[in-house]
Amino acid sequence: MIKGVIFDVDGVLLDSMSAWENLGQMYLKHLGISAEADLGEILSPMSLEEAARYLIDHYGLKWKPEEVVRGINQELKEFYEHQVLLKPGVEIYVNEFCRRNIPMAIATSGDRENAEAALDRLGVLSYFEGICTCSETGWGKSRPDVYFAAERLLHTNPKETWIFEDALHALRTAKRAGFQTVGMYDRSNEKDQGKIRKEADLYLTGWERFEWFWERASTVF
Repeated sequence: MIKGVIFDVDGVLLDSMSAWENLGQMYLKHLGISAEADLGEILSPMSLEEAARYLIDHYGLKWKPEEVVRGINQELKEFYEHQVLLKPGVEIYVNEFCRRNIPMAIATSGDRENAEAALDRLGVLSYFEGICTCSETGWGKSRPDVYFAAERLLHTNPKETWIFEDALHALRTAKRAGFQTVGMYDRSNEKDQGKIRKEADLYLTGWERFEWFWERASTVF
């Protein structure tokens, strides 16, 4: 049964993970600091505030977390406002859910203003009931707070709400919280695809075959 849908943004709606993979390195490079080789992987499950605290603690930065977040966001601002694109086929799903009167919301680890700027420029922001961010709920996606916040916008319950995620840790969090889950392929999570495919209720390699998804999701109770 499908009564509501919650989307992640980066790697799901937007083809933006290449920027996120290198964001920590880019920020530190501007400060003249060499980053550890696996910094992108370390920061991946964190909210922006958590990532800022990590950079402060591990690289001896002298700024407050909110100042580091501002610096990180400046790196992203130009990308989201002018460059990032929707993943091919997103419009098909969004339009079909809208046509079927299925409310949609967003749950993201990223910055609200960046998400709004990109989705507005790309013509899909108005389809969503709202955007919930990990920064606003106070926790990254290792906890389900941001999903419950988005669910409240939809006035649904977890068993009838489908969450589209590309990251294994986020998918597991949503599933443990009782939501229905769709694992989405993104090249940034290539190494986790086997586990994502196994743990998700449904798995999509891209935004195609809406009717295939709808038929299967509609039979889940």
